[in-house]
Amino acid sequence: MTEPDFLDENLSAEEFSAEQALRPQDLSEFIGQHRVREQVSLLLRAARERGAPADHILLSGPPGLGKTTLAMIVAQEMGAPIRVTSGPAITHAGDLASILSSLVEGEILFLDEIHRLARPAEEMLYMAMEDFRVDVVVGKGPGATAIPLSLPHFTLVGATTRAGLLPAPLRDRFGFTAHLDYYESDEIELIVKRSASLLGVSIDEPAVSELGKRSRGTPRIANRLLRRVRDYAQVHGDGTVSGAMTLSALDIYEVDQKGLDRLDLAILRALIEQFAGGPVGLNTLAMAVGEERETVESMAEPFLVRSGFMVRSPRGRAATALAWKHLGKSPPPQSPGLFDSEELEK
Repeated sequence: MTEPDFLDENLSAEEFSAEQALRPQDLSEFIGQHRVREQVSLLLRAARERGAPADHILLSGPPGLGKTTLAMIVAQEMGAPIRVTSGPAITHAGDLASILSSLVEGEILFLDEIHRLARPAEEMLYMAMEDFRVDVVVGKGPGATAIPLSLPHFTLVGATTRAGLLPAPLRDRFGFTAHLDYYESDEIELIVKRSASLLGVSIDEPAVSELGKRSRGTPRIANRLLRRVRDYAQVHGDGTVSGAMTLSALDIYEVDQKGLDRLDLAILRALIEQFAGGPVGLNTLAMAVGEERETVESMAEPFLVRSGFMVRSPRGRAATALAWKHLGKSPPPQSPGLFDSEELEK
């Protein structure tokens, strides 16, 4: 297995190493996503029985749900090496041609954030996925020559948090597409117990339950909070993670009882205190909380909308009655923040 040539832009090197250590190694260890796990198992078993590389796989879904883990498991189950890269890292078609030409027969190419692939590289990928060849252009202008280059049969595993941004010709070339959804609290609790065991952390049921409720249905967040609570228990106790220790630690790290963190609460406060509940444009909202538009849209908004704290529409973002209540405030009469999503879209 080759080392990844990128780190998730939202993870530090230390967090990335910790996540690697906690990753399930095969499908039997993978908790949750039952239908996707069953589908992937069937796909890989059939490929092994044929003695052929698996079809190309596209994994979509919010960050932190296990797309990278599944790609690693695909390689493990197929007994194949894996090459890991990301869309933003491939800026020219030549970069992709270099990666593709160095693959070996049956190798897994994991391409994270595939929707951010440069257009020339994207067009090269079409031919590589379908015909297992690329045309390398040598020279410029009228004297340029295209040299066909045959590629070994490989399996592309693409991952994206924005499946709608993928062009149809690229989506159609994947033999299997899976969407990963948020986990239930009981599934997160199983993940917390497994991770605590691997980290050698003693944890009681109230602590597991609290982490399950505050992890936003996301294993990556659950593992991150577990490590922070472990640190608190180590410094302020004997290392045992109890329910009381968990509550104190999460209070310090500004994760409230609904799983809202500093950015989430800043967004809700801006909507309610500065814009009377909204609706307000995304750019204006991002400026009000001092963050980039992409950060608000990709990191905070999906959870706030899914949890019923915010609605979005072409007119902008607005706080719901639940958001006003969560902040301990009473919405004014006829507040735009009390409109539901259908009214906002009129």
